[in-house]
Amino acid sequence: MKFKIQGGQPLYGAIRLGGAKNASFKLMIAALLAQGESRLLNFSRINDVEVTKKIITSLGGGIRSAGERTLFINSSGLKSYTIPEKLAQQSRASTMFVGPLLARFKQAVLPLPGGDKIGKRPLDRHFDGLKALGAKVEFFNGFFKVTCSRLQGTKFTFAKTSHTGTETLIMAAVLAQGTTVINNAALEPEVDDLINFLNQMGAKIKRQPGRIIEITGVNKLKPTIYKIIPDRNEAVSYAIAALVTQGDVVVENADPNCLASFLDLLDKAGAGFEIGNYGIRFYYKQPLKAVALVTQPHPGFMTDWQPLWAVVASQSSGLSTIIEAVHTSRFQYVPDLVKMGAKIEFFQPTPNDPKTFYNFNLTDDRPEFQHGIKIIGPTKLTAIKAQVPDLRAGATLVLAALSAQGETVLENISHIDRGYEDLDGRLRQLGAKIERVE
Repeated sequence: MKFKIQGGQPLYGAIRLGGAKNASFKLMIAALLAQGESRLLNFSRINDVEVTKKIITSLGGGIRSAGERTLFINSSGLKSYTIPEKLAQQSRASTMFVGPLLARFKQAVLPLPGGDKIGKRPLDRHFDGLKALGAKVEFFNGFFKVTCSRLQGTKFTFAKTSHTGTETLIMAAVLAQGTTVINNAALEPEVDDLINFLNQMGAKIKRQPGRIIEITGVNKLKPTIYKIIPDRNEAVSYAIAALVTQGDVVVENADPNCLASFLDLLDKAGAGFEIGNYGIRFYYKQPLKAVALVTQPHPGFMTDWQPLWAVVASQSSGLSTIIEAVHTSRFQYVPDLVKMGAKIEFFQPTPNDPKTFYNFNLTDDRPEFQHGIKIIGPTKLTAIKAQVPDLRAGATLVLAALSAQGETVLENISHIDRGYEDLDGRLRQLGAKIERVE
């Protein structure tokens, strides 16, 4: 499948956010910690959810949809502790199954997870935490085997903040014996959504001041009904679509508390936005100004947003800089933006203390990885034909195509479908000229 996008059409209207992609499939996994059937409301219809459905079904769990954006997950029939390799390669969340599988079977076997190729994902942070809880972790023939009779509460400090690592450890600790304290834990809203979901199931999880999470283990969890938070990545995508097409879009149910760093950058760039009880209105009000940004774990500027911001930078007056400090490599979109006419140069930042400045493991860095780009704008973008390399790069190219002259053709759009529900259909509602073709 591919997208054909005719650029130059300002976007207008309103769009309502679906459930958070980074929460939907993870709460599906967390539901397996309870005996019986839980119900998730406002889940996203994206490929990552479909893959998670298949994994749960392969393990013996039950999945059914009913009503609008409602998913039932039943753990009663779980019978396997091995995640199929083919399915794990399509998802980056396979480590999160460890907690539910250890609680049920005292063991879990999982292949290396897949997902976007945006730099090495530091799985050592996940497994170090599991080992601290008393699990034994072995690696053989491309698989991890994790075993433990019952996990024991512990104190664990992440050397580097890890979003999925924090979630993996929380899900393992909720049914452990005793109290677990996680230091340098992730602060992302999706982590809080997981905590709220588990607490509603009967877990005892508290956030303490700073990056500290305290978990008192319980003997069992009960099924529940829970509504997933709106997707902040989707909110940023539609906001930028409005700005780069010089349009005016209301993003209903967008939460400004989850978007504070993004809104702060919009303010510095001179972009228009208004916060109301309906959500947030994003609109073009004047020529945009160049700004500098550095990606950081929440509450900093999210790494998922920096590729999208590059399109804004290409339409802003002056020299913008983007430094990627969370992943070793996340500039796969740059060559295609350059082909479209963007003026982009790579550079290597020189922080005083790279160990504390970068959130990735320095041992995973490579000389060929550039961690910063300079963008001179504004420039007129022109249409190209391109292959989508990953999810956020794909969204970036869609946004660039919306503001470009001519018809852009994007192939390999399955990456985009991993994280966006009906992106082309929803953009058409706002006036975009985009079609999905064979």
